[in-house]
Amino acid sequence: MSPFKGKTGLTRVINAVGYSLDGLRAAFIGEAAFRQLVLLNVVLVPLAFWLDVAPVERALMIAVGLLSLIVELFNSAVEAAIDRISLERHPLSKNAKDMGSAAQLMSLSIIAIVWGVILIG
Repeated sequence: MSPFKGKTGLTRVINAVGYSLDGLRAAFIGEAAFRQLVLLNVVLVPLAFWLDVAPVERALMIAVGLLSLIVELFNSAVEAAIDRISLERHPLSKNAKDMGSAAQLMSLSIIAIVWGVILIG
């Protein structure tokens, strides 16, 4: 058992929210890609509300933008963990970082596809 897993109930929830906010802050301060995706969402979310689309389409348009932020958080976490282990170049480290980058590329592709299908389709 981890010594960090001792809290329960409301204390655990409050701590978890604090850790999550710390993670968002670290991503925003330390990751240019995360800041760029936040800016993209600052544009796309209001645009989704401005466009004349069905509520489910609007929800999907917003969800895929938020998904890209989630994927970037995971990508940044993988990169940080790899760098924490070693800054030495290693094929497995490269693969892990490249796969995180590929996941982000896929999430950006999903944004383009969903918005394209809804707006053109």
